[in-house]
Amino acid sequence: MSVVINVFTYILCVSTFIQFCDQQLLINVQNQGGDVLQETISANVSEDVVTLEFQRSDGTLITQLVDFRHEVMILKTLVLGEEERGQSQYQVMCFLSHINKDEFISSDAMAKLRQKNPGTIRVAEMNRGQANLTMDLQVDVPRSVVISKHVVPLCNEAADSTYTRLHDINTWSSLPGASLINLMSAVKHLPNSNNIDLSSSKHKTHTRCMNTMELWAPCTCQLELCIGWYPCGLKYCKSASSKLVDSSYRCGIKTCKKCYMFRYHVKQKQFCLWDEV
Repeated sequence: MSVVINVFTYILCVSTFIQFCDQQLLINVQNQGGDVLQETISANVSEDVVTLEFQRSDGTLITQLVDFRHEVMILKTLVLGEEERGQSQYQVMCFLSHINKDEFISSDAMAKLRQKNPGTIRVAEMNRGQANLTMDLQVDVPRSVVISKHVVPLCNEAADSTYTRLHDINTWSSLPGASLINLMSAVKHLPNSNNIDLSSSKHKTHTRCMNTMELWAPCTCQLELCIGWYPCGLKYCKSASSKLVDSSYRCGIKTCKKCYMFRYHVKQKQFCLWDEV
């Protein structure tokens, strides 16, 4: 039985054999600037993973993977090179952070989601603001399986530009079966750790990239990534036909927008050309 809810439908996967309902949705999303972007959202129930991907109007490709099993969010960004400034290649960065499971709907709920009107342009109901994250650790991607096995296939092109925080490592270490020693073996400290004042130019290594004109100088880069629309919760309605006081059913989804401002060390300003006035 399918339940029609506003703009989406939850459909149960029924088969004579056990199957997982891996679902892919194409969502038309209007961003703050008025541009309409197409997001692809997919769920893998067997892996307990939800993946969201879209391309910004400037060509930047953003992929968000949420690994519910290990409470890990991976944000990958592919930035096209600026040919007029001598960059013929693209750059790939990955940012790993801890997530609270209640920030998203589960992979199982996501897999059962269908659009009633696929052509509709969506706008998030709730703006969750911006999270400011200073990445003080660089991840050794080949060893990152201790964080999440999804890091290697997603971030293999970002071997030298995959980052996380000591705060997240400590949080993951408290999960069942995790080991702080194993987690720390997959990371190393970056020069801009330990509460460095990112606006300061006293130490060249920690200068904001926007504050230096030297393309070969090390500096602290700043990159903002925004997820303009994603399912962040379920809505429940009371059943009018039921005599049970607490009887309710899923009747829709809550949608959110959230931005992330990442600050991290780069060896040369040329790897952070977007961080300019």
